[in-house]
Parts: sequence; C-alpha cells; structure tokens
Amino acid sequence: MSWKGHSIDNGMMGNFFGLLKTEMFYEQENNYKTIDELILAIDEYINYYNYDRIKVKLKGLSPVNYRLQSFN
Repeated sequence: MSWKGHSIDNGMMGNFFGLLKTEMFYEQENNYKTIDELILAIDEYINYYNYDRIKVKLKGLSPVNYRLQSFN
C-alpha cells in the first residue's frame, strides 16, 4: 500500500473516532458507571454506525447495505 493510501485510511478512521467521541463521550462521561457499560455503548454505536446509519452519499443506504448492494 502506498503512503498516500495509508493516509486516506487513517483519515477515515480519525473521522470515525471523532464522531464516536462527539456523539457518545464528550459531556456524557457520567452516563457510564463502569467500563463494561462504556464498552457495551461503544459496541452498540459501532453496530449502529455500520448497519443503521443512513448516508445520502451512499444512496440512502447504510454502509453495510451499500457494500452488499455493490457485490450484486
């Protein structure tokens, strides 16, 4: 993989983690009483992000559904 491609991958992951922190952590630290509650909330968020979140850029589909459609 070229360095340029690597930078794009890092940018996409950085964007994801920025959204994760903004939507579930900043100013919500008191919502999680244990590390297990935080881990469960992160798992649920990742599931939502991949399977339920609708993106206009992906023709109104979730990321997983868009990828599945492109294989058919």
